[in-house]
Amino acid sequence: MKRIGIMTSGGDSSGMNTAVRAIARAAMDAGLEAFGINYGYKGLVEGNIFNMNSLKDLDTIVNRGGTILYSARFPEFAERETQLKGIEQLKKFGIDALVVIGGDGSYHGAEKLTKLGFNSIGIPGTIDNDIPGTDFTIGFDTAVNVCVDALDRVTDTARSHQRHFVVEVMGRGAGDIALWAGVATAADAIVIPEREYDIKAIAEHLEENRKHGKDYGIIVIAEGVMSAADFKEQLDQYGDFDSRAITLAHVQRGGVPTAKDRVLAARLGDYAIKLLLEGKGGLAIGIKDNQLVAHDIIDTLENHKHHTDTTLLDLNDRLRFK
Repeated sequence: MKRIGIMTSGGDSSGMNTAVRAIARAAMDAGLEAFGINYGYKGLVEGNIFNMNSLKDLDTIVNRGGTILYSARFPEFAERETQLKGIEQLKKFGIDALVVIGGDGSYHGAEKLTKLGFNSIGIPGTIDNDIPGTDFTIGFDTAVNVCVDALDRVTDTARSHQRHFVVEVMGRGAGDIALWAGVATAADAIVIPEREYDIKAIAEHLEENRKHGKDYGIIVIAEGVMSAADFKEQLDQYGDFDSRAITLAHVQRGGVPTAKDRVLAARLGDYAIKLLLEGKGGLAIGIKDNQLVAHDIIDTLENHKHHTDTTLLDLNDRLRFK
């Protein structure tokens, strides 16, 4: 193995750049050439590929959000013919293995390449924290901290105006952001896709709070359940809460990555090169109990699912104002 390719794909997440730097630096340290691929799988098929060994400013990207390799939607990569075109480009540039940083869709692309015989490794990079085989994904911690900061600010206003705010955070299929941010900010209710909820019971809890002197409230809801606006409309049917709906949206993705995300990205990037040097590929790597792990990428995606720690909901219920 002489050359490796590096790609970011799907939604951007803070820490991706740190992972790119770690992969490239670890490859160079091992005497390999590192090639960056711009615009994800679209750039791969189009041959938007460049040698990163000459870049002298890699160390300056660790504190930058987003991805210097960019990203792009490319549903056409689901087609076998398009996948083969991607492999042709990799071979044209003499690239022997590919490291893909991204979420579920990005992993499926790497899985397709693996099935076609091209050595690929997936690194979990998504704010949703919804990748099987790892406790945490790159960007999750930063996104949670962004949400915590926003929720703290909203709580100040809620308290000042005796209002109830429904705050929508990202997470279509996984409620991890809502869970962690909600527990961290003592939310009155957390609503996620992984567990059924009773909006009437939530309204009754808020009314009970009023009787005991708490005349404001915060409800954190994952986008995969419904929009904040729709939840507010339903909530208002059970009482006069003077409620407001807020959607944090894409502010959760960007910004300076936390130390935790930077260290995780550095460890995973270095680990990917270590595995490739050992002749291993077709893997999804991650972290479990603070230990780096690697699993067969095909088995991981086809036979395993991410598990959200819903016990945090029970914790929040026990600790909330009553």
